[in-house]
Amino acid sequence: MTAPRLDVDGLLSDPSIRIVVCCGAGGVGKTTTAAALGLRAAEVHGRRTVVLTIDPARRLAQSMGLTELDNTPRHVKGIDTERTGGELHAMMLDMKRTFDEVVEQHTTPKRAAEIFANPFYQAMSSTFAGTQEYMAMEKLGQLRAGDQWDLIVVDTPPSRSALDFLDAPARLSRFLDGRMLRMLLAPARTGGRSVFSLVTASFGLFSKTVQKVLGAQLLTDLSGFVAALDSMFGGFRQRADQTYRILQDPQTAFLLVAAPERDAIREAAYFAERLVAERMPLAGLVLNRMHPIEPAGLSAADSEAAADRLDETGDQQVTADVLRIHAALLRQAEREAGVATGFTGAFPSVPTTSVAAQPADVHDVDGLRTIGALLA
Repeated sequence: MTAPRLDVDGLLSDPSIRIVVCCGAGGVGKTTTAAALGLRAAEVHGRRTVVLTIDPARRLAQSMGLTELDNTPRHVKGIDTERTGGELHAMMLDMKRTFDEVVEQHTTPKRAAEIFANPFYQAMSSTFAGTQEYMAMEKLGQLRAGDQWDLIVVDTPPSRSALDFLDAPARLSRFLDGRMLRMLLAPARTGGRSVFSLVTASFGLFSKTVQKVLGAQLLTDLSGFVAALDSMFGGFRQRADQTYRILQDPQTAFLLVAAPERDAIREAAYFAERLVAERMPLAGLVLNRMHPIEPAGLSAADSEAAADRLDETGDQQVTADVLRIHAALLRQAEREAGVATGFTGAFPSVPTTSVAAQPADVHDVDGLRTIGALLA
């Protein structure tokens, strides 16, 4: 059964679609796909578009002619939007800066200074597992709440698992609701003596054990961090829930991006199962780096047999080499199509489009424009 064709232009031109989320395994071309979609939405469909990337390699900035990208949307100049009136902006998530912004927006300057100075916060905001994915959700919520953009295109983090993007809010909530943190937080609310003294008095033997495992200073930093962020915990959960509901809304379209490799296709299938389970709108699958071959009436086996016959005669060696190249490409295309059926067989109703492998990496707007045309 052939999967239905993904109508990319129909998706990008639909005014009811406000968010497109590109997700998939790392290294499959999510960033390039997101940038190409954003460019086409602005140039062809006249939409005010912002592309949010989490790719630290900065290839997106270079391809759009920008010297750098940061946590603020930057206007991409020199693109052809005069006829359509669209706009294109791009930004790259700075997870620590985004975390700092959340703290600044939802607490007093004095409390914010205490939080910023806390060693545990400094570590968590920069390196804590899941922080990048959670802050991507935070930034998406901020962009959508501003209502400045017709379309937000999100390039999800290059996680070990594509599901980390959806799991991050729940993981952070579990951390904030964890038993140890609740035990640390309870005495912090009582006031009076220092948090660490209260923790020690409250826990007795438990506290001594924790000190041996974590160290007294780390426990002090942790309990201070919990006390400082106490008033913000509910806000974290509330905003995560709001963004999650936005992702479930028909205004959002998820595009799975994969390469014709078993691990990438398997990851896309896992993500599709999760989206279906969470009732999130799956718009389609983009298969990157495919090697399509136009039917020429000459199979791989026939090509190899003909090349062997030419070798026996010792004549027309160039023709024999071309036949073998043709046979190799046919077999590669067959392998890629077979791998892709691992997804299309499980999700036959999900629209699909493919992008042919390019001779070189995309490094400028013209390259992005070409990818956008191939997607459409």
